[in-house]
Amino acid sequence: MSVMTAADHRIPADHAFNLVDPAAYADGRTLETYRWLRKNEPLGVAEVEGVDPFWVVTRHADILEISRQNDLFHNGDRNPVLTSQAADKRVREMMGGSPHLLRTLIHMDAPDHHKYRALTQAWFMPQNLKKLEDDIRVIARAAVDGMAAKGGTCDFVNEVALYFPLRVIMKILGVPESDEPRMLKLTQELFGATDPELGRRAKAGEADKPAEERQMDFGVITDFFEYFRKLSEARRANPTEDLASVIANSKIDGQPISDLEAMSYYIIVATAGHDTTSSSTGGAMWGLAENPAEFKKLKADLSLIPSLVDESIRWTTPVKTFMRTVTQDMDFAGRSFKANDWLMLCYASGNRDEAVFEAPDAFRIDRGPAKHIAFGYGAHLCIGQHLAKMEMRILWEEMIPRLKSVELAGEPALSEAFFVNGPKRLPIRFEMA
Repeated sequence: MSVMTAADHRIPADHAFNLVDPAAYADGRTLETYRWLRKNEPLGVAEVEGVDPFWVVTRHADILEISRQNDLFHNGDRNPVLTSQAADKRVREMMGGSPHLLRTLIHMDAPDHHKYRALTQAWFMPQNLKKLEDDIRVIARAAVDGMAAKGGTCDFVNEVALYFPLRVIMKILGVPESDEPRMLKLTQELFGATDPELGRRAKAGEADKPAEERQMDFGVITDFFEYFRKLSEARRANPTEDLASVIANSKIDGQPISDLEAMSYYIIVATAGHDTTSSSTGGAMWGLAENPAEFKKLKADLSLIPSLVDESIRWTTPVKTFMRTVTQDMDFAGRSFKANDWLMLCYASGNRDEAVFEAPDAFRIDRGPAKHIAFGYGAHLCIGQHLAKMEMRILWEEMIPRLKSVELAGEPALSEAFFVNGPKRLPIRFEMA
């Protein structure tokens, strides 16, 4: 079979634009683009003004294979999050040539990735998390009680889904309860930077600025750094049993980790540790409210709760994309890659791949064993996946027996973001037992 060039596989301009337009992730256009790409150009090249060209990987099998081969497809050589040429240039100028404003696990390759992951991995293993189950259940019951007190209507995202996982991860990290609103605001401003309602610049009257200018909000990063630097200093002086103490006092090869890496670690735990879980929790309620037959099925058989958790994670797929960089000239799936080529792994497309999931757009709580890739795959498999699934399981174990009925009470809305996105509004009408 002959190897084809990038020019042979250029994606139509409208579909390419949908991959970089935050609004397309909120109004469904991106799902339409994914559907078209899987059928017609599952590994094509997107060329959009202001962004370096990138390969677009939409099939489940190809995403798995690329994720498995970490020596051929790097995280750290370029930005692992889609970024504009202007933003990339500015970051490199600020960071002495590095494309990374932060240096978290998602920005690392071997050998650093394994070393830094090992610092906290034990914290997120099932055997350790089991010790937290009682505390998480107390938080879950309080969340259900709070919802019951709303009197039959609420915005499930903004009154329930955002706060339950936030409280869990802040307790684990060691952030005082009084600082939780600040952490929530900063997280929404970080992941929702391009959203006209959530982004800091939008709230400051700059919503009309191009998305690539709003995407990189340095002020939010600075505020995170200032907060966690104080927390880190406190935990170095007086270590406790929380995760912040582990990070503050960590060493790699016998040397304390740098401030940049420590602050980055705090930020990824504090933000990804609750935002993605709240999105999947909101997605689950959205799916149940729209599909009364699925809700009835769940009420009749609570053993389906773990399957509900997996299906809501697949159906929502909060982390929409990650970028990878090709390390050497190579052939892959009939394409010819060149060293330093940029690839977009479209997890939300892989999770709706017709070759893997029957009726992939349908919300089915009894799909069975999870094949979704919402947590990634391979070396970069999400370190917090067990915690996320445990939190959601406990919340539904507490809520479903008390929830008699639920339906939409208005128009739900997704955030406008091409990296991490999920429900930002979910008005529901419900009856509690």
